[in-house]
Amino acid sequence: MAAEEDSIEQAVAARQERLRALKAAQELLNTPDEDSAQVHDNTNESNPISDETNTNMKFRNYVPHDKQLQEGKLVPPVLPKFEDPVAGVPPPSEKKEDPFVNIAPKKPNWELRRDVQKRLDKLEKRTQKAMLKLMAEEQEKQKQLDGDGRNGED
Repeated sequence: MAAEEDSIEQAVAARQERLRALKAAQELLNTPDEDSAQVHDNTNESNPISDETNTNMKFRNYVPHDKQLQEGKLVPPVLPKFEDPVAGVPPPSEKKEDPFVNIAPKKPNWELRRDVQKRLDKLEKRTQKAMLKLMAEEQEKQKQLDGDGRNGED
């Protein structure tokens, strides 16, 4: 049991030492620099009330329940009234007509063209082939005529 008590005492002593080190580090962080210390001293001279009691909080969207904090609530900003100059002037009114009266119909043969388009494409291909065949035959005839004319000259 003596060993357990010694280990507990060592743990307590180590914890106390860590707490002292944390306090020292916190004090170092809270101490101001030389430049900021002068500014801080000047503010304390003009306002003798401590910083802890003088909370300078501003609440824009939150309503605090504490009465002391309600003093810091800000009034919501008032936006100026926007007047649209375009909306103020009514558009010039023209004749009111039924929009369905002026719908322009498509050409009367658009359905026919849509239905016949595949057949027209096939016919176009056949026409091109037939024209190539006729041109080839014409060239053959021309060659034969040129060949006959040369043989007669020799």
